[in-house]
This record gives sequence, C-alpha cells and structure tokens, in this order.
Amino acid sequence: MLAAFFSETDQAGRRIRLPDRPKRIVSLVPSITELLYDLKLGERVAGITRFCERPGHWRDEKVIVGGTKNVKQDTIAELEPDLVLANLEENEQEDVEAINAPVYVTDIETIPDAVDMIRTVGQLTDTVEAAQVMADTIAERFASLQPPATIRAAYLIWCEPYMSVGHDTFIHDVMTRAGFENVFAEATRYPEVSISEIAEANPDVVLCSSEPFPFHQKERFTQDIREAIPDTPVEIVDGQLFSWYGSRLLDAPDYLRDLIRRLDEKISV
Repeated sequence: MLAAFFSETDQAGRRIRLPDRPKRIVSLVPSITELLYDLKLGERVAGITRFCERPGHWRDEKVIVGGTKNVKQDTIAELEPDLVLANLEENEQEDVEAINAPVYVTDIETIPDAVDMIRTVGQLTDTVEAAQVMADTIAERFASLQPPATIRAAYLIWCEPYMSVGHDTFIHDVMTRAGFENVFAEATRYPEVSISEIAEANPDVVLCSSEPFPFHQKERFTQDIREAIPDTPVEIVDGQLFSWYGSRLLDAPDYLRDLIRRLDEKISV
C-alpha cells in the first residue's frame, strides 16, 4: 500500500509535500525536540542536533546530525527522514534548502505563533489530541498572567559584545506578557549594546540569560554590569523559559509570575 501524502504551507510560507504519518523524523531545533518527546514520539524520531539537550538520554539513543547552524547533510541523508523540523532563525537557510526530504520550517515570534506551531506539529505527526491539549493549556496559562506592575528591563543574551533583544523577537513577546517593559524595544532582532547604553536606558533590572551565553557560569560579566550601574539589580534568569517555544512553555508562566513578583519586591525596597 502506498503512503498517503498531503500538501502544507509552513510558517515560512513554503508549500511542501508531507506524508500523512511520518515514521522517521529529524529535529533541528532543541525546543521542538523536547516537544516531540512530550508528544510521545520517541520511536519515530531518528535524528537530533548536538544542542538538543532534552531529553538527555536521546543524545545516546538518536543520531546526532550536527549543530543547529551546521547540520551534516550526509548524516541526514543516511537517515532517510520523511519529515525534518527546522526553524527560520535557528537554522541556516542554505542547510534547509539542501536537505533532500520534506522540511517544515517554523517561524516563531510570539506566543500565538508557538501555540499554532504546536498544534501543527500535532497534525503533522498524528498526535492531534495531545498537541491540542498542550497548546490550549499554554494559551490559557499565559492569558492568566496578571503582572502586579510593569518593570523596565534590559534582557541580555550575549557578551563580548553584550547583546539584547528587539521588539521582533520571541523573548520580547514573553517579556511583555510577563510584565516587563523591554528598554531596547525600539531595536530589531538582537542589537549589540554597551554597558553605557544599558545604563542610559535606565532599566529597573538587568536580566542576564542562562543561554545562549551562560551568564550563570561567567560571573565576571555580570559583575562588570553591577559595578557600572550599582543601583540596578542584575538577575540571572532561565533562558529556556524565556526562549524555548515548545512544551517548555507549560512551565514558563509560573516561573515568570514568581520572577516578576520577586523583582517587584526587590525594586520597591
């Protein structure tokens, strides 16, 4: 019996032909890899990237197809996938275009984008009910966020140079829904910023993310900020709960609610 196929337009606007129920899936996106695990798709996932750290045991069980920015085309070809899941920002366009298999490209800038993506992955992988429940739960939990105040924040993702986030990023959307005012909202994507520019933006708090740059392991970089603007709290935050747009979003609202309440108390002192 021949496999059934259907056509779908991905979040990047690409029209692709996909099998009804893919049996060999490759994920090039860490947060989507975790989503596939939580949708109980372990037996159908063939390959992941070396940055796909959740679930941890998949690193030993699945084929590693390189990194998010430098995928190994030969390794992917050997796996003969019938569905590859990629992301417009996290993966390189030339890598995606070179893959000789159906590639669904996600493009996530907001919580609604993420919710739509989760529902779509459910449709693509024949896990519609579980994905729908997850998507609805995430939407409801974010809708329930009622921050006590708006806190002006500079969110840093990198150093040497320091880099923040602009208005057209997923992190910005999460910040806004949590109750933060992004002091670099007028910028686009991931602007380079100096310590003096951070100080001039006059944030109530500086949020230093645990990823992609591990500020929690590099104290000297946060210390430089503390010395330059000693009256402004510097807080290490869980980068995955601000930037991962798969099933990790189930945990984000509670974390964000507790974070902003704690910071509001600290700033008010």
